Amino acid sequence: DALPIYGIQSKASARNLCIDPRCLLSFPCKAMEVRPESAETILIVDDDELVRKSAATLMASLGYRVLSAGSGSEALEVLRQDAAIDLLFTDVFMPGGMHGPQLVAAARRLRPELKILFTSGYFEYAEIRHALDPSIEQVSKPYEREALAVILRRTLDGRGGVADDRRTHGEHC
Repeated sequence: DALPIYGIQSKASARNLCIDPRCLLSFPCKAMEVRPESAETILIVDDDELVRKSAATLMASLGYRVLSAGSGSEALEVLRQDAAIDLLFTDVFMPGGMHGPQLVAAARRLRPELKILFTSGYFEYAEIRHALDPSIEQVSKPYEREALAVILRRTLDGRGGVADDRRTHGEHC
């Protein structure tokens, strides 16, 4: 049976994503990496393990190498290593003292040219969207494959929030 994954959406736009749970069983819990030839690498950061794994499965199916972290501090550990990472795909709100905007500020100190893409289940609220750095693309949960593919490609091909210091400390989130 398919496993439902629910995103927080308004009642008017509620959508559910179902995936086959057998797809999730092959991934380790902490970090995962899929290595197609000459693909870009995306570091996924989300505190929800099921969301993280489903995003990793989806991105791997699009041909990307995938690393994952369950918190901002885990992501910084990965970023301090020598692994090539092309895009930081981070949730905006995470427990543990470091939300997405704070992670972005710290990540930019380590890797100034890193492309950034924010994700959240709360982008329906304009005040959240507007509190974030406007140079960074945003994608709402749950992810639709085609829309995610387009925004990943656009972010990787463009500036994608690279070092625009207008708001990197996350004081609004």
